[in-house]
Amino acid sequence: MCDATDAAAVAALRRRKCRPDKPFAVMVPDLAMARRLADVGPVERELLNSPACPIVLLPARPSSPLAAGVHPGTSRVGLFLPASPLHHLLARDVDRPVVCTSGNLADEPRAIDDAEARTRLAGVADGFLTHDRAIHARCDDSVVTTLGRQVLTIRRARGYAPTPMRLPVAGPVPALAVGAQLKHTFTLVAGDRAVTGPHTGDLADPRTVDAFEAACRGQSRLAGIDPQVVAHDLHPGYVSTRWAVSRWPAERRIAVQHHHAHVVACAAEHGLAGPFTGLALDGLGLGDDGTLWGGEVLVADLTGYRRVGRFGTAPLPGGEAAVRAPFRMALGYLFGAEDLGTPPPTRQLTDTFTADRPADEVRALRAMVDREVNCPRASSCGRLFDAAASILGLCHRVSYEGQAAVALEAAAGDVEEEPLPWRLVRAGDGQDALWVYDPLPTLTRLLRGRAEGEPVRRLAAGFHSAVAAAAAALVERAVADGAPPVVCLSGGCFQNLRLLSEIGGRLRGAGLEVLVGSAVPVNDGGISFGQAAVAAARLAEERERKGETPCVWASQDA
Repeated sequence: MCDATDAAAVAALRRRKCRPDKPFAVMVPDLAMARRLADVGPVERELLNSPACPIVLLPARPSSPLAAGVHPGTSRVGLFLPASPLHHLLARDVDRPVVCTSGNLADEPRAIDDAEARTRLAGVADGFLTHDRAIHARCDDSVVTTLGRQVLTIRRARGYAPTPMRLPVAGPVPALAVGAQLKHTFTLVAGDRAVTGPHTGDLADPRTVDAFEAACRGQSRLAGIDPQVVAHDLHPGYVSTRWAVSRWPAERRIAVQHHHAHVVACAAEHGLAGPFTGLALDGLGLGDDGTLWGGEVLVADLTGYRRVGRFGTAPLPGGEAAVRAPFRMALGYLFGAEDLGTPPPTRQLTDTFTADRPADEVRALRAMVDREVNCPRASSCGRLFDAAASILGLCHRVSYEGQAAVALEAAAGDVEEEPLPWRLVRAGDGQDALWVYDPLPTLTRLLRGRAEGEPVRRLAAGFHSAVAAAAAALVERAVADGAPPVVCLSGGCFQNLRLLSEIGGRLRGAGLEVLVGSAVPVNDGGISFGQAAVAAARLAEERERKGETPCVWASQDA
């Protein structure tokens, strides 16, 4: 914790935690102080005062006394009221906004005992407040936001997890869904009861894997669920997939495609077994064809799907390195976007964009793209946002997931702007033909506007409108071709409230029913719930096909 109005203290905390940019949450003693820092509407007031006490993302007031380093790059600030007796005592005595962040270094699991804390956090904290009550389970703060009266969960943890949720189809045997790689969660299933554990974090850190295993054992014991089957992502490189493969025999594993899990998570939360049309706008996930997906239209139910639309692909120069460097992603699109009939931007435009970058770097990246060396292609909406943020000079490198998209959304603000150019094309033959959004006209117009000195806010707003119009048109074309008129929106890009609002508005205006997750995060924190719903439905379908008597599991509320 530190004084959220003290710029030097906030900067020191960032330096010590190795967290240069990602926003901090702020605890305030009461609603009166929250209102001095941010715009608090009636829905947000209810959330702040609710027993769950989540962090609520709110529009920050320009006159806020918070240090600029609390939430850099975004106009929203995360506030919460005291969530425990200790919080109440601290908030009363300090009587000012306080940064309240977990006891860890960036991307590591939090320390949960005194000896560990004094060792791991010796270079972070100036002092330690200890307690004689042991911590048995790590649990982060929950994070929510709102769009109108709709509540959207960004991180489901303290106050919400592990409250059980219902599945549309009951599973005949207990199961465990192990989620994805980032924003990791797991879900245990018994019958129609799904128990999703709290946010774990990034599984790349071995200590986070240990924390996941401990949480899974504890939750299995508390919920009385002994899983017999495991569901996991298709991506063989995910730690969660490797964990499942190394511990479970093949006949007890169910692989679930990443974006199918995303849209099913939304459908299952709303009690929809299908069929439905899913729009998944995301970062990266392995498709069933072995390529990377992230801007997909699927006709789906709980057990399966077919792909009917997508975003145009572009190479990721350097693979994972392109995710951390939006400048690389911009060059991937400008030098190697999928040929869908639009000519690439002129050399003059690309030279204008790269003028302030080292010439050797640009030549090397161009060579990688031209020779297709370590340049996997992806149809990713998230990577398209990265490219746009770099073209507009907002973000060339990121220190946390989604940083470039956050900057782009903040730049657009509430400016109303006509969509930049966009087009759909029909790609493929026969039954394999798909409607595809060609992003090159959009990016070329962005380049030209930037070169001609157009205001960044207007260009950012026009980019959002173009992507929204193209994505909605993909869905409308699918429905015109026979896809169901019920549309489930999911994927991390829908944390962008402007994008969500514009796409939802366009689809509703076309007469379609639009669903989006509320209790289940649209980001990868909802993947395990989607995997659980898919596994339960596939197991039930398989048992029915074999004519076996299903096991009956009594539904229980925690």
